Amino acid sequence: MRVYITATAAADDVLKPKQAPSPPPPPQQQQAARRGCRSAVVTGLLAGVLLFRAALLAIEAGASLCPSSTGCLGWRAGLGDWLYGGGGGDAMEDELDAEMGVRNQGRGGFKELPDVHQYIRSQPAIATVSTQEFMKEWRRSYREASLLDPVVVEAAPDSLDALMAEMGAMLASYDRLDMEAVVIKIMAMLLKMDRKVQSSRIRALLNRHLASLGIPKSMHCLTLRLAEEFAVNAAARSPVPLPEHAPRLTDGSYLHVALVTDNVLAAAVVVASAVESSADPARLVFHVVTDKKSYVPMHSWFALHPASPAAVEVKGLHQFDWRDGDVVASVMRTIEEVQASSMDFHRCDGSAEREYRRLEASKPSTFSLLNYLKIHLPEFFPELGRVVLLDDDVVVRKDLAGLWGMDLEGNIIGAVGAHRPGADGGGVCIDKTFGDHLNFSDPALSMPSLGLHKSQCAWSWGVSILDLDAWRRTNVTETYQFWLQQNRESGFRLWQMASLPPALIAFGGRVQAIEPMWHLPGLGWRTPDAELVQFSAVLHFSGPRKPWLEVAFPELRQLWLSYLNASDSFLQGCGVVE
Repeated sequence: MRVYITATAAADDVLKPKQAPSPPPPPQQQQAARRGCRSAVVTGLLAGVLLFRAALLAIEAGASLCPSSTGCLGWRAGLGDWLYGGGGGDAMEDELDAEMGVRNQGRGGFKELPDVHQYIRSQPAIATVSTQEFMKEWRRSYREASLLDPVVVEAAPDSLDALMAEMGAMLASYDRLDMEAVVIKIMAMLLKMDRKVQSSRIRALLNRHLASLGIPKSMHCLTLRLAEEFAVNAAARSPVPLPEHAPRLTDGSYLHVALVTDNVLAAAVVVASAVESSADPARLVFHVVTDKKSYVPMHSWFALHPASPAAVEVKGLHQFDWRDGDVVASVMRTIEEVQASSMDFHRCDGSAEREYRRLEASKPSTFSLLNYLKIHLPEFFPELGRVVLLDDDVVVRKDLAGLWGMDLEGNIIGAVGAHRPGADGGGVCIDKTFGDHLNFSDPALSMPSLGLHKSQCAWSWGVSILDLDAWRRTNVTETYQFWLQQNRESGFRLWQMASLPPALIAFGGRVQAIEPMWHLPGLGWRTPDAELVQFSAVLHFSGPRKPWLEVAFPELRQLWLSYLNASDSFLQGCGVVE
């Protein structure tokens, strides 16, 4: 059935009053009146359609137009039923019901909630007859529009003004307007808008990804200035730690903190925040392990900025003098496996897969050798029995003495997130699960002998306490290397290339859960509640928005910068602080 709009109804309405006949208007005025009437009708229809379509796009984009996701789902379900008829409405209702069920179940059972669909449908009908006719044609043409020729979509108008111009041209040429043609043209225009929105989203995500990978000019400047200072200033080359503090490095009565990083600025914040938060900073001993290229600026910084009364050791990978051949072979095996994985990861067929892997490989953490060498902490510190491990993107807000004194009950590592949901499903994971890191659809990971569960809560390196003596009595390091090789040989099907997934497997069953207050992750993804920040002992900026980047959340970036000395000449000269 085709629907047409003509000027007859409008003309009849004008002639309805039974009064004395008046002189007929000139032909030009009659034509203008018809065009104006038709334009008004079409404009009203288009305005309503585009308004509701914009609302749907906003909801899909995640705009906070409703106080809750349940409310948004209800609105979307109602609009979907109105715009598209029965098709799609049931799916949206199922989505709404599922969302309500999940939320209510989380509260301890299902509760009676208002019927959102009934509420929407009970609202007064405000659509005019013309709008109802148009919507019937819209629903009929909805499926046909999804099959539009791409050439038709590309030729669609780019704006409402352009669409109205085309409609005006059609009205000027014909006495009646084919509503099917109008619907097809509007559908093509909306599809074109959708594609532009999707393209913009992809570009925004890519730009944000690239922004999270770069090293700010200020950090480049700081590294170069510190290296220059090391060459010309004897103070920058002074021993770190001072000779009188050297015995602390192997004294088990001190609180030892390990930091494996090549980021000078990040290391400075970690050390400064831990010292400031400690009730007894003289008990702290920091062991900063870095690579050869970062050793000079790292040494220069801590030589010129001592963390007194705490002690800081800076050691490059090239300075470890392992005399045990087995230790050297083990470390070299890890290095060679990471290098082989990097080469194989970049070899793939298909442009889409190649581009995806190129982006993944561009993340600083993907093939950072220092990240993978954390598995050799027992070899780095052979004379220590226990150490606190911190990532370089953390801020310490509480005294670490409480973490240091925790009983690991015979386990190797204590970390937040090492909670396994109970048999009744009542457990709650603080962050991610094993299923978020590992591909359990692969038979190699789903073997019962491994004892791994998809719902098992995952931990992270970010904040942890390690019993190195217990570690040395196990084969955790060898297991880590084995699974690193297995992932490479499987074509990286077991997990996306990263240093944590093989550790989740290798430490399986040897992880002690610690209180969640010790680790607040995800500050590179979101801004948490102020109370949660105040309560947490260690803030972890895991995620792409690192605090030293311009894309960081402003309030969290200021918190991180507050642990740096704003009057420091190096920081001011390089624009790190203003």
